[in-house]
Amino acid sequence: MAKLTGLLRLLRPVNCVMMGFAVMVGAVLATQGSSFISWQSLLYGFITGFMLTGASMAINDYYDREIDAVNEPSRPIPSGAVKPQESLIFSFALTVIGFAAAFFTSVYCLAIAVIAWIVFVVYTTVGKRSGLPGNFLVSTCVAIPFVYGSVVATNAVKINVVFFAAIAFFSNTGREITKGIVDVRGDETRDVKTLAVRFGGKGAAVAAVIFYLLAVFLSLIPWFLDLVSIWFVPLVVVTDAGLVASSFLLLKDYSRESARRIKNTVILWFIIGLLAFIAGAVG
Repeated sequence: MAKLTGLLRLLRPVNCVMMGFAVMVGAVLATQGSSFISWQSLLYGFITGFMLTGASMAINDYYDREIDAVNEPSRPIPSGAVKPQESLIFSFALTVIGFAAAFFTSVYCLAIAVIAWIVFVVYTTVGKRSGLPGNFLVSTCVAIPFVYGSVVATNAVKINVVFFAAIAFFSNTGREITKGIVDVRGDETRDVKTLAVRFGGKGAAVAAVIFYLLAVFLSLIPWFLDLVSIWFVPLVVVTDAGLVASSFLLLKDYSRESARRIKNTVILWFIIGLLAFIAGAVG
């Protein structure tokens, strides 16, 4: 039972469910809520997003085990709940299941799933220590599930999905830079060249705010291009106000504790923004 609990913690089920759900949201956005979507395709899409996210988390914890020993000693590997080699075996099993689900959806979906997996492996093994390029790789992995969902539903990438994927990319990049402020002590020990390590908390905070505000700017365009309904507006106003407020707070106080609060709060703004696009698609 203890081993199973450790593997589940390695999996980070909440993250996996969110990515599986993101695939389904991408499908809804692509069809504007008006076309029939095969439940089998949605199920396979969810499984692919869930399993590949879990696989990436397990790989990440394997390569991060020394950093986590400083930053997050309660994580499964540094705490001894899971052995390093067990995390790799677990990741391999999840990857096989994810690729199988993608294969049964379409060859295009399998191609995207393989690309997403390669991007994350490159990030974990090489890109993580590069700083901002590594942040971009993570944000690509966050944005891809929405694109994947569009392909699941329509075999094409719809323009409104492109906008949301771009917003997800920019806002998550800001969050990754903010997270670098939180993890700066452990990153310094492993020569991880985050912006916080290279330019200090203030420099990293300014860079994070730039990406948050880019996301805010992009969120205005779908409305002006008539890609969403009026129901999009109230929720996106809340999202944008939240990102602007978080930006102000981060510039005012870029301490480790403040950055931790803000990176957690940004998840809330991201979820509300997601709901805005759903409302705008089906309203």
